[in-house]
Amino acid sequence: MKKALSLMALALMAMNANAQFPQRTPTPNDTLQSVTVNADNSVIFRIYAPEAKTVTLGGDLAGYGDVIPAPKFVKQANGVWEGKANTVNANAGTFRYNFVVDGVRVNDPKAAATADLTAVVNVDPKGDGFWSMKDVPHGAVAEVYYKSSTFNTTRRMHIWTPAGYEKGNQKLPVLYLIHGGGDNDYAWPNVGSAGFIMDNLLAEGKIVPMVVVMPNGSVDTDKFTDDMMNDLIPYVESHYNVYTDKDHRALAGLSMGGLETLNVSLLHYNSFAYVFPLSTGWFLGSDLYAKWEPYLKEHAAAMNKSFKIYKFYMGGEEDIAYKNCIGTREAFDKAGIKHEYSSMPGGHTWHVWRHNLHDFAPLLFK
Repeated sequence: MKKALSLMALALMAMNANAQFPQRTPTPNDTLQSVTVNADNSVIFRIYAPEAKTVTLGGDLAGYGDVIPAPKFVKQANGVWEGKANTVNANAGTFRYNFVVDGVRVNDPKAAATADLTAVVNVDPKGDGFWSMKDVPHGAVAEVYYKSSTFNTTRRMHIWTPAGYEKGNQKLPVLYLIHGGGDNDYAWPNVGSAGFIMDNLLAEGKIVPMVVVMPNGSVDTDKFTDDMMNDLIPYVESHYNVYTDKDHRALAGLSMGGLETLNVSLLHYNSFAYVFPLSTGWFLGSDLYAKWEPYLKEHAAAMNKSFKIYKFYMGGEEDIAYKNCIGTREAFDKAGIKHEYSSMPGGHTWHVWRHNLHDFAPLLFK
């Protein structure tokens, strides 16, 4: 009898709950697939916004000048907006995106959350891209905090260590890898796919084991230099099993991070043997040339002795920093500083910078 009463009470409670909290009406959003990657590297984007008047795409696939048109979204009868985006020259890669609904930026509600609130889509239908996650031993990407005396605050960086590092006792060299303007230290391990690129290269035997430190460069360039040399590098070298000499340090950075790379490497040329400015150069017509010209001439011989590789990378004539890089390299030539140069189509984009990392990482510490 007690059991029957208990079951009846439970049934009444359930009825009451349903009366107070009626079942939600299902919508197309419940089963929506917001991103579909096609075999031709095009991408279909979808968002459920039945009351919206306009939907466009933001981010890396929002259109690329005259090269590819911006995707056009069409509202379906069920309230789902759908648009097709093409990659530059049908290039595969990892691309950031967001929706713009009636003029308001909206992160994809169906995508996994990311630390910098930017979703990414990996365009690699075959799964064989050098930047993609493969069935190989994987290293770890850690979010690391350190005390900066330069800024009198705690700052963040990301650090990749190779597979097996935790159980090893071998000292490793270090690559310091800086993001560009508008980003932070999450960019290289996220849209830059740095961890997967290094995992794959190491598994293929194309690079030596190393630690990759990805600082937050979104600060004043001069102060960044001080922070790098006085706080960040000392922290890495006191907390990780790494070498502490010039020949086991490399430095690379893109765009704004490339300017920081120039600044750090030229002022502290005895601290780095390998340097790679990516898609960067001093702004034409700026007073930086007058500032650096006497310094470069004075230290050219010492720089040539210290640097094992100093190589500029550029994204082709469509790269917004292309002419700046020409001017900077001319300043290097005028001072007699030895350097190398490489360019590829793709503009001022992550497509280019991922290729740059994949290209120069095998050159390091050999």
